[in-house]
Amino acid sequence: MTVLQPIVPSSPLPQRVLLLENSRAYVQTVAGAIEQQLELPVMIASTLAEARALLDRYDDWFLALTGLVLADGDRDEVVDCLQDRGLSTVVVTGVYDEDLRERLLRRRVIDFVLKSTPGSLDYIVWLVKRLERNRRISALVVDDSASARMHTANLLETYGYRVVQAEDGEAALYLLERDPTIRLAMVDQEMPGMQGVELTRRLRALRARDRVAVIGVSGRDDAGLVARFLKNGANDFLRKPFSREEFFCRVSQNVDQLELIGSLQDLATRDFLTGLPNRRHFLEQAEHQVPRLRTACRPVAMAILDIDHFKHINDGWGHEAGDHALRAVAAVLSRHARQQDQVARFGGEEFCMLVPDLDAGALHTYFDTLRQRIEALRVKTPGGELRMTVSIGVRVAAPDDDLHRLLADADRRLYLAKAGGRNQVVAAG
Repeated sequence: MTVLQPIVPSSPLPQRVLLLENSRAYVQTVAGAIEQQLELPVMIASTLAEARALLDRYDDWFLALTGLVLADGDRDEVVDCLQDRGLSTVVVTGVYDEDLRERLLRRRVIDFVLKSTPGSLDYIVWLVKRLERNRRISALVVDDSASARMHTANLLETYGYRVVQAEDGEAALYLLERDPTIRLAMVDQEMPGMQGVELTRRLRALRARDRVAVIGVSGRDDAGLVARFLKNGANDFLRKPFSREEFFCRVSQNVDQLELIGSLQDLATRDFLTGLPNRRHFLEQAEHQVPRLRTACRPVAMAILDIDHFKHINDGWGHEAGDHALRAVAAVLSRHARQQDQVARFGGEEFCMLVPDLDAGALHTYFDTLRQRIEALRVKTPGGELRMTVSIGVRVAAPDDDLHRLLADADRRLYLAKAGGRNQVVAAG
């Protein structure tokens, strides 16, 4: 059984883009689009000498977009310069030459883009965005043929994916259970023990369609195979032998679809202003979490936080300042919360937290430290520097408490904190 784990970077990923092109107007258009839409830093060079100087100066390069007509270098010199430094390269040219295109693609140039084609600028921006995001995604390749598996893995690595490999279905399922970063699976049909269709069916029991895209692969001329893959949970199908460009298009479209689904889910479950989970999502999660924690005899507390005198902030400083305040408090909550804590914007100026596994002493320290961190905030707003405090009501769950009781008591204690002078934590009474 082959199990190769992906290497997850421990430091920030390189972001810098090199744009090597002798047309000043075109360069400014492309650089502006990438910087504005993707917020990636772009460095411009019009000659090979300028490009070499920039490559020597910085070490955080992510991608190069290059033309092939330069005053001080021919086509091969340009590509050699970039690839010798291990830099992912996209060729952007005004001249279509099929032989040149095929030769460059064989050299692991990522893509060959005609800049004069309608929509080429939008395509370039999409391509850069796709390549940048691919680096955070693991792709699983399942094939009993070592050569076929390596070919697919090499293609995926060319497009920036981190790749894990498995030579049979059991190894693939083992990896999926342990690696949450796997968002794409390339599954070959003809494997001993467990064929691709069966693996796809079992994979779907572990990961839903909105979590992993599955692409079935086969060289068999079987008209019914595509339907069997799709009916058992595959998103798409590729027939061998496939071209590099077809491979990239199908993979990218499926990963784009996953991200679109994720964006729609975020719209439904996240508060648009603060980025925190919203009330509905919090309640859905807590409805399951509270009984599990109580059954396991683990302590759990519910807290409701309210920004003191928030109406005065809106009325005196303006609603834009109020928005700044809400985002600042949300940022403190996100940084303060541990991995096992649940945090949400509950509505208006109220926030809610579900905090497990803290005893009484640690719980008081936890929430009072949070209160102090918010009190220490200095929020820059159009009207000046804003300061604020919060009141916090906390209810520790008793053995027979349900979610409704926890929320009601936390809200009652929040009222006591307000009535007692604000800027305090009340966990009793």
